Amino acid sequence: MADTQTEPLLSRRRAGVLLHPTSLPGPSACGDIGHEAYRFVEFLAAAGIGLWQMLPLGPPHKDNSPYLCLSANACNPDLISLDWLRDRGLISSAVSAAGSSGGAGLREAGLAEAFATFSHQDHALQLPFEAFIKAEAAWLEDYALFMVIRAHHDNAPWYSWEPPLRDRHHHALAQFRQHHRDAIAYQQFCQFIFQQQWQELRDYAHRHGVSLFGDLPIYLSLDSADTWVNREIFMLDAQGGARYVAGVPPDFFAVEGQRWGNPIYNWDYLQQTGFAWWQQRVRRQLELFDLLRIDHFRGLQAYWRIPAEADTALEGEWVEAPGDALLHTLQTELGQLPLVAEDLGMITPEVDALRNKYQLPGMKILQFAFDGDPENVYLPHNHQRNCVVYTGTHDNDTTLGWYRQLDEGTRALVRDYLRLGDSVESAWPFIATALASVAQTAVIPLQDLIGLGSEGRMNTPGTSEGNWGWRFSWQQLPYELAPHLRHLCRLYGRCD
Repeated sequence: MADTQTEPLLSRRRAGVLLHPTSLPGPSACGDIGHEAYRFVEFLAAAGIGLWQMLPLGPPHKDNSPYLCLSANACNPDLISLDWLRDRGLISSAVSAAGSSGGAGLREAGLAEAFATFSHQDHALQLPFEAFIKAEAAWLEDYALFMVIRAHHDNAPWYSWEPPLRDRHHHALAQFRQHHRDAIAYQQFCQFIFQQQWQELRDYAHRHGVSLFGDLPIYLSLDSADTWVNREIFMLDAQGGARYVAGVPPDFFAVEGQRWGNPIYNWDYLQQTGFAWWQQRVRRQLELFDLLRIDHFRGLQAYWRIPAEADTALEGEWVEAPGDALLHTLQTELGQLPLVAEDLGMITPEVDALRNKYQLPGMKILQFAFDGDPENVYLPHNHQRNCVVYTGTHDNDTTLGWYRQLDEGTRALVRDYLRLGDSVESAWPFIATALASVAQTAVIPLQDLIGLGSEGRMNTPGTSEGNWGWRFSWQQLPYELAPHLRHLCRLYGRCD
């Protein structure tokens, strides 16, 4: 297979599939980056797909949302493959089987046994572990300490801890470290094991001509290691609470706007420090991925700032952000940025100008195209080369689910535009339309490829129940899917 890393990822036409690793098959509570992930890479290669797009990899809170994580740098230990640990002699076959077929508790027990084994023998991974701790010192030790203190407080948010730990008093932290050295080392070990497994998977994907496409949320959770460690870069009060929170103003879809609750950045401080925190964050993500999507890109040009005491987004206001200075710094320090801008929603000419200045592809969603306006930017005849077209994203219903809920007039418009008959029985006309688009990159959610309706939806924005848990089974992928997809990719110039 050709190595796709020898040329800029967006320099030629490619196709991708959107699937978060938690959605991979397997007997455990969620998918992981073990054998099933390798099998999925093989499917992508057979189908002529050059990009595997995922959601953020961070450790989530109890709601499992990958967009509100406990760290901007750490990865989710639930994605660790216990079979990998078994194959390297760190856990027994029985523990591997029990952990892989059980819930998070059994998986954590398997990781704990692996750490105990690792700690009491001269393992081949010892030197790489020490090198990892040194290389990731900018975030790893603080993250590990945060997780252990948080567990010590029954997972209460850091801003509710007693002031000496909440406010990171040196003596209190030193004393806590001394009494919890093993627990802190265990957290570091889990991140190291994830990194080892991930790099092997990434290397395997590259050998099969598949690049990994990640997601960078613009905002962080208030309860995260980053806010605890770097309070000065957020708009927080003396007790660690948010002074202002993020969201978006009222629109057609939400009459009171959306109040997300994420803390707002102290952009003045970030700029004064040369955006050092952002530089480290992006560098870390580029250790994991070949390409990144910046979620809510428009917040880099101007953001909706809501007073924390406000119950809705109605009391917010637009405030300009130094996105130009940030992107200039990142480009100067890191070179040409392999970034895609999530530019959906209320986009102004200033946001477009910022994206275009740095030649960042935007996003075009087919489900947003059919409002009856031939000038709609999401219609394929209005696409530009420098964009990424999707049938839908993780926040949309599946294409079939979306179509089935349209009013009859809009259905007729869709059928007329796609030159279909009296009904739509599959997502393939939309998939072919996306692949045929002039857009350099086309990404299809796996749910559309296997013909699912609303039962395959990953997330419904504004709801807190029933999200992020969707998984597929290999039986849902018919034998002819890969060759059919490869045929379309060849037909539309998206694979060799």
